[in-house]
Amino acid sequence: MQRSALVALSCLAFASSALAEEEALPNFAEDTLTGDWGGARSAAAQSGFLFEGGAKIDALSNHGGQSNGSKRVSHLDLKLKMDLDKAAGWSGGSALINMISDGGWGPNARHVGGQMGVTNIEVGAPTTTRLFQAWLQQGFLDDRLAVLAGLYPIDSEFFTMDSAGVLLGPQYGTPADLAQTRGPSIFNNSAFGLRARWTLDKTLYAMGAVLDGIPNDPARPRSTAIRFAKGDGSFTIGEFGWLPEAANDKFKGHAKAALGFWSYSSKVSDQRDTDAAGSPLRRRQLGGYVLGERTLMHLGGNEERFLSGFARYTWTDGDSTQLKNSLNLGLHIRGPVESRPDDVIGAAWTRAALSGKWRDVQPVPAVTKSSEDVLEITYRYALTPWFAIQPNYQYIRNPGGTTAPNAQLIGVRLELAL
Repeated sequence: MQRSALVALSCLAFASSALAEEEALPNFAEDTLTGDWGGARSAAAQSGFLFEGGAKIDALSNHGGQSNGSKRVSHLDLKLKMDLDKAAGWSGGSALINMISDGGWGPNARHVGGQMGVTNIEVGAPTTTRLFQAWLQQGFLDDRLAVLAGLYPIDSEFFTMDSAGVLLGPQYGTPADLAQTRGPSIFNNSAFGLRARWTLDKTLYAMGAVLDGIPNDPARPRSTAIRFAKGDGSFTIGEFGWLPEAANDKFKGHAKAALGFWSYSSKVSDQRDTDAAGSPLRRRQLGGYVLGERTLMHLGGNEERFLSGFARYTWTDGDSTQLKNSLNLGLHIRGPVESRPDDVIGAAWTRAALSGKWRDVQPVPAVTKSSEDVLEITYRYALTPWFAIQPNYQYIRNPGGTTAPNAQLIGVRLELAL
């Protein structure tokens, strides 16, 4: 089941559709580059069809690491959200179609050589244009329970920290240790699966997902396919969370705590340990995370301007990946000055610990490092509601966990809401 299944799922989504939750409609004329399309965009949204689009371009220059050099990468994101109740009279339903196109390659792969990466829109070659999300969701029990099925990336809901969203480093989305495992369903390679979410009194929730253990078809990296091959197994993840301000309609900022666990059903080869015959031992990959983010203060008596902090610790078994655990710490400042209420400053530090087993099997284990550390500082300058310029600085200590020179990365992100 590959392209034919994908086409069928896409057609089903377009036919039935819906938004997961009732959302306030944007002011398309002012908030997007392409505007309201002569009123057609607002009319479609009122009928249950919400079109969204965005584009990002990162231009980054590196000194140190594997080599000095500059690279550009780009990301185009097009979404159609659909409200089943408005569009088809099907209460409690929702759907999403999401196409993405990613171009350029190399800031980390060619120059820095870090374990964690340097931009969350860099993908491996070849560049791709693909269907990224295509799912249907049904709400039950006054939407306290929501069940989703389709092409679904776990990094859209699990282990997320909104206060870290302004940062370019990919480690503030998917944990760096999880990203190195055999096949998590994350940007830009999603898998087919099921997700259920249960919400209690708005503030407490539990959610879990089961997905194909290997997204798409590794033999055809440019394509999008629903493919359940022998040996893929499954990937399972669960999260329990607390949103202490969810019932406070006047609250502006960040407030969340969560604990999560994940594992694969299929086993992989241990990177060091062998059995009596000399063959690598086979082990299951598993891990987890704990996170928290909280608005610490509001600025100038304005609820829209605030300072938030976040922290996340993640871990894995360390048997088959280069990284064993990671620690993220950071600050988020929205509206740093009164005259710039929509600007955001982000500052964060991450330490990713190298697996002892990975270090043991390197050609010269004695010269490997115990961790890779990254400091990032960025300022998102909102020129208009639909266009932002974001200077970025990163310092990478021990890139790749080797003796490569420390790296300094300077660059800028251009971001458009289409």
